Amino acid sequence: MTDHQPQRDQVLHVVHDVLGAEVAGVFLHGSAVLGGLRPDSDLDVFVVARRRMTDHERRNLLRGLLGISGRGARPGEPARPVELIVVAQGDVRPWRYPPRCEFLYGEWLREEFERGEVPAPAVMPDLAPLITMVHLGDTPLFGPPPAQLLDPVPHEDLRRAIVAGVPELLADLASDTRNVLLTLARVWTTLATGTVTSKEAAASWALDRLPDRHRPVLARARSLYLGGRDSLADPADPADPADPAAPVDPVDPADSVGTGSESWDGEMPAVRAHVDVVVRAIEQLAERGGH
Repeated sequence: MTDHQPQRDQVLHVVHDVLGAEVAGVFLHGSAVLGGLRPDSDLDVFVVARRRMTDHERRNLLRGLLGISGRGARPGEPARPVELIVVAQGDVRPWRYPPRCEFLYGEWLREEFERGEVPAPAVMPDLAPLITMVHLGDTPLFGPPPAQLLDPVPHEDLRRAIVAGVPELLADLASDTRNVLLTLARVWTTLATGTVTSKEAAASWALDRLPDRHRPVLARARSLYLGGRDSLADPADPADPADPAAPVDPVDPADSVGTGSESWDGEMPAVRAHVDVVVRAIEQLAERGGH
């Protein structure tokens, strides 16, 4: 049994309890499938429903997830943050851009949900990299393989989606520094190579291409993500476990990497200088249409 299986089973129970026979497929994706869960990784679940959800179903699904995700879990039960997305199959197959998301739950939204807000349907370009990741992971928890329910995302739409998310990432730089640094590295890597890779693999790829003076902050972000020491790690450390060839985590700006007590305050000038270099590289690739 994997360390996330009990919580995975809880999520499945909540989804089936709310949507019943309308559930066409449930898929695990992200680090749990292809990269290995890191200390702060979410449990990422993607649900394909046969139809759009009702308001009553949204409220019930939210209530169920609040009780099993992150700090909402009962003492002694698994407590990883859950990120769960629901799409109606008819909204994503045949594929069209931008796609519509029926329901999004993430722990970073918990305070809003506890104040009474309920996830609402919305156009969500980020579904492009997420659906790409679901196909790559190919790990159904219920139902057939994803290829039977979801069309593949054209590369041009994947490119458009990840570039469109950059301004939102930059707005979160001060409050979510580690995640922004790692996600920008993945955007750059995906545009340059046409391949979706893990955060650590993307960071390794970027570190090999950055000027020396812009490497330390990304090396620190990678070390923290991998659960290592909080230091300006040597980017060229031969003991680094990252494998740049491994296709893992999607380019997902909403991906949660809890920052705990780490502080970047004293490094923000270096962080912003690093980000300027990476964003220029992304803009140049976007203008050329990617790799």
